[in-house]
Amino acid sequence: MKKLHLPIWHRSNGEIVSCTEKVKVMRENIEELQQAIQDAYEDALFMDVDSAQIKSFLITMIENLENPYKDNNV
Repeated sequence: MKKLHLPIWHRSNGEIVSCTEKVKVMRENIEELQQAIQDAYEDALFMDVDSAQIKSFLITMIENLENPYKDNNV
């Protein structure tokens, strides 16, 4: 699995997230998520699910994420 180059994270107001601990948590979360998605994708392929279909569904899952902090401007 190709390791992704992580971006510089920005706050909703455009400022850079500079807290070392926050950046570390983001990196760890992204790495764990990438591995979980890769595992789910490989399982789907092993079960003969169409590659394009599972990728499309995974993208749909991401697009449907809801911001629980939307009303709090977080």
